[in-house]
Amino acid sequence: MRSRQRMFAAVMRLLLKCLRLGRRRRFRLVRQAEQLWRYGHLCLRSLLYNSFTNGDVVLDSLFEPVYWLVDHVTRWFGVVFVALVIGLTSSIVAIVYICLLPLILQTYTPAWICWHLAYGHWNLIMIVFHYYMAITTSPGHPPQAKNDLTGVSICRKCIAPKPARTHHCSICNRCVLKMDHHCPWLNNCVGHYNHRYFFSFCLFMTMGCIYCSISGWDMFRDAYAAIERMKLLEKERLQVAANQTYYQTPPPTFSFRQRAFHKSVVYLWVLCSSVALALGALTLWHAALITRGETSIERHINRKERQRLQKKGKVFRNPYSYGSWDNWKVFLGVDVPRHWLTRVLLPSPHLPHGTGLSWDLPPCVTEQRAPLLAI
Repeated sequence: MRSRQRMFAAVMRLLLKCLRLGRRRRFRLVRQAEQLWRYGHLCLRSLLYNSFTNGDVVLDSLFEPVYWLVDHVTRWFGVVFVALVIGLTSSIVAIVYICLLPLILQTYTPAWICWHLAYGHWNLIMIVFHYYMAITTSPGHPPQAKNDLTGVSICRKCIAPKPARTHHCSICNRCVLKMDHHCPWLNNCVGHYNHRYFFSFCLFMTMGCIYCSISGWDMFRDAYAAIERMKLLEKERLQVAANQTYYQTPPPTFSFRQRAFHKSVVYLWVLCSSVALALGALTLWHAALITRGETSIERHINRKERQRLQKKGKVFRNPYSYGSWDNWKVFLGVDVPRHWLTRVLLPSPHLPHGTGLSWDLPPCVTEQRAPLLAI
């Protein structure tokens, strides 16, 4: 009897210990979960505790993996994009020389032939020159020796002083003077020393595509109608071949040369029209930025600064804008009237105003403005 009581007491003590251990373990898990919750809450508050934090900062943080993927894809596929531009442009030029030029020489008047030859070759030379200069010219970088470098801020990636209008390119992994953006179609950054080449390439490429689209509209309609007629005759030929008798002959078919000619004209018109719309919109966007004297990055910075000062009852003034007309003269490097011909309408490798490290008043500016951020 006593042995049973002792055994029962031992079992009960063991059960109580198990319950006590389970309760301690449960309390320990609750404490760990509470600590993790407090730590996460503290991290979230530390990230959001910033007077400059807004919806844009939160979106940038959420899309940081996407930005990382885009940067690496753009870095590795830049050569592919450049090859694509060269290949498509070369195909259009080949179609014009092989298919359209003989037709122009046979049907147009001598005056129109001279105009097409002169304008077409001038536009082609401007496109090739500015694209080559845009992809081979360095946009400009701050010097490695930082002794005499005047910086307005510190780059968080390079840990070095940044001059005014300088920004860090995550794709090139370097700071770029007067950075506008990284263009994958150039496999290069658009900055202080090649910004004019980039815009001129966009402008002349748009002009060339519009020229090809307008000039080839009638040819495109005839070629498209011929292709539809080819498809219809091909169906009739197959029907006749299926039900052929001794008294029926299949309709004539188009030759390979005729098919290639019509399809090439359709390809030329569709590609040129598409590029003219897309690249034309981009060119107008950059033209508006140049008119205001700012880059793509500065537009977002100036917009936020304008909103911040507007809340304080102040007016924002862009210190790098000298007026619409003078902004274009500074951008194109037009110092005297003859430069509109030698530097704008003809290929010119002249350097832009300034070094990109400091922004003194250019000599072509007619009216000096006070470099104030707000009044």
